[in-house]
Amino acid sequence: MNTLEQLRAGALSGARHLQIVENLTDFPEEIFSLADTLEVLDLSNNQLSELPADFARLTKLKRLFLSFNQFKHIPAVLAQCPALIMIAFKGNQISDFAEHSLPLTTQWLILTDNRIEQLPQSFGELKQLRKLALAGNRLRTLPSSMQQCKNLELVRLSANNLTHLDNWLFELPKLSWLAFAGNNFNKAQCLTQSSLENKPLSDYTLQQVIGQGASGVIHLAKTENKAVAIKLFKGAITSDGYPLDEVNCCLQANEHANLIKVLAYIEQDQQLGLVMELIDNNFSNLGSPPSLHSCTRDTFADGCNYSSQAIYKIVQQMANTLQHLHVNKVSHGDVYAHNTLVNQHAEVLFGDFGAATNLVMLSEYQRQQMQRIEVRAMGCLIDDLLTVCNDSNDQVAELTALAKRCMHTDMAQRPTFSQLAQLL
Repeated sequence: MNTLEQLRAGALSGARHLQIVENLTDFPEEIFSLADTLEVLDLSNNQLSELPADFARLTKLKRLFLSFNQFKHIPAVLAQCPALIMIAFKGNQISDFAEHSLPLTTQWLILTDNRIEQLPQSFGELKQLRKLALAGNRLRTLPSSMQQCKNLELVRLSANNLTHLDNWLFELPKLSWLAFAGNNFNKAQCLTQSSLENKPLSDYTLQQVIGQGASGVIHLAKTENKAVAIKLFKGAITSDGYPLDEVNCCLQANEHANLIKVLAYIEQDQQLGLVMELIDNNFSNLGSPPSLHSCTRDTFADGCNYSSQAIYKIVQQMANTLQHLHVNKVSHGDVYAHNTLVNQHAEVLFGDFGAATNLVMLSEYQRQQMQRIEVRAMGCLIDDLLTVCNDSNDQVAELTALAKRCMHTDMAQRPTFSQLAQLL
């Protein structure tokens, strides 16, 4: 974190990264003193509503964070920024999205939790766009030009006002992570029928927080001398959508050996929750989330290494799990190493349904395409794991070929999860 005082005193000369949170209402002109070096500018959590007309003087700027400010429109000056690849306006009040407002270099665009009703037709010009977050807006349709964004890999459309999705969205050749729960055509109105019991929260003693995500907080809890994990949802819309849709998808998924087991649910006094089996301490995350530089692909800690045998076993379990989900008409939407737990025996537990979508309302064709999209995510997962495998054997060659097939740009050439499970 930096300060305006430091900036004005010249103490930040030559800085490549600048972050200021000081309840700013006007853009500090002193930032232009860093024009020759500044690559990352973070002015989130202020009170800004405009950018200066000469903002593009920041010719080296690659990443711009303006989340949780007071913007009501996308500043058109951004289109003049020559190096800008990442733009974040999460949690503003944006309703006006004019044509040609963004630079053609844009790869990562975060507009979650705004008031956008319509994307401009010029959106299709963003042909380098890879990651797009639009959950929690008021979109009714998507512009047909968007089908030209053929490099899109991750798209979040949950909690909008979409009445349908066109086939072209499911045909984007690199799309791997797609979420669209909580729209007008598929929004959950109540909890789905389940054989699980609705338990009162008072049956449990919450002991400590053991995890936290976008949609809720996970507590260690006890009941009748048994330790469990309870996820209590925050109730508000998240980057992936509504908690009710997440709970419903989790219940609809039913039981599977590699899914984190749900024991009961909680629905009372505006509080939603899931009671889950406590995970053994021997399990840990298979990988870490994407970085600013990797964009859509997972990262791994220094020194991380998996044998080809372990990767093969992990991929087998994941293929079976995802086959099970799609049989139950649920897409996960977030098939990643960082959402996968594994122990020293390469045994897998998979969970986190925050980006899951109920596929019941889709046509048979769109459901098949949705499966092919998630098969590509599996290919990316295999590909990522192979970057931390030092083996050189036939198994690595087989996994490499499998990853390539799963990521084939001709979606018809990708295996289904059933075929993938058989191949393995």
